[in-house]
Amino acid sequence: MRTASLLLCFIALVFSASFAQTTPPASVTYPASFTVAQDGSGSFRTIQEAVNAFRDHSQVRVTLYIKNGTYAEKLVIPSWKPNIHLIGESRDGVIITGNDYSGKAYPGGKDATGKDKFSTYTSFVVLVDAPDIILENLTIQNTAGRVGQAVALHVEGDRCIVRNCRLLGNQDTLFAAREGTRQYYENCYIEGTTDFIFGKATAVFQGCTIKSLVNSYITAAATPDYQPYGFVFSDCKLIADPAVQKVYLGRPWRPHAKTIFIRTEMGAHILPEGWQNWNNPANEKTVLYAEYGSTGAGANPAGRVKWSKQLSAREAKRYTVQAIFGGTSPWEVR
Repeated sequence: MRTASLLLCFIALVFSASFAQTTPPASVTYPASFTVAQDGSGSFRTIQEAVNAFRDHSQVRVTLYIKNGTYAEKLVIPSWKPNIHLIGESRDGVIITGNDYSGKAYPGGKDATGKDKFSTYTSFVVLVDAPDIILENLTIQNTAGRVGQAVALHVEGDRCIVRNCRLLGNQDTLFAAREGTRQYYENCYIEGTTDFIFGKATAVFQGCTIKSLVNSYITAAATPDYQPYGFVFSDCKLIADPAVQKVYLGRPWRPHAKTIFIRTEMGAHILPEGWQNWNNPANEKTVLYAEYGSTGAGANPAGRVKWSKQLSAREAKRYTVQAIFGGTSPWEVR
């Protein structure tokens, strides 16, 4: 994992360095707020310019207001740029967009690492590698289409909050990536085709709407065996395109995957069995797939695979945000 982490840091450096560095106005002092506007009426014209200009390793929160517009940017918030709060003027009006996907050739040949094609890990539209980042009231969209893995949002940083955002894509829309990190998604709309919420992180989805675009799988958690929590969906809603009729709640990208749905409204597209073992019966002995209080046409406790679990009320009460994000270094979501 150390090698992978170093690689991610290098990738973040390469991508962020590809944008011109700028300096905040001399009159500005921290903490401060800035505005991005494509018409030049703000402090910056692009989001990446603003991120690059902010103080490295800042211990105070910087707020970046983004005016409506479509921002065709491969946005990187590198590990040395923490404590940034990006707020869009409107959720549907601020769109950060790109169309990279796994297997797509790099423009102009090879990148700085010697790779000549994008991978799942570099196909992102937005990469959050820094801790304590907030994304709010905006849309992140990968428009590559149904060409395989094409990430919209890739989160590596700890204590990341995503509120009232739309995450749009197809396969692998949201990569909740790094083990040991905590991510909180509130009132978000997330859509995709296959495994479109995946990764190793501990992630809570509160009041989110999850839309399946084809018959496939919603989640593909890769929770490490030592990590007590994986993906927890609370008071969410699962919907689908009209033609979609056969969707699994999840399958294990790694053997110890943990995914739990609490008080979630499930449409008729959710299969009675609910879960799939990734065609490996051995995974059935190690995963934690569970539900509590599911409602809707797709809620079918009696029909679920026998190796999944229906939580008791007492067990479900343990899945609070405070408990999930606790541990030796508790995080209070605000």
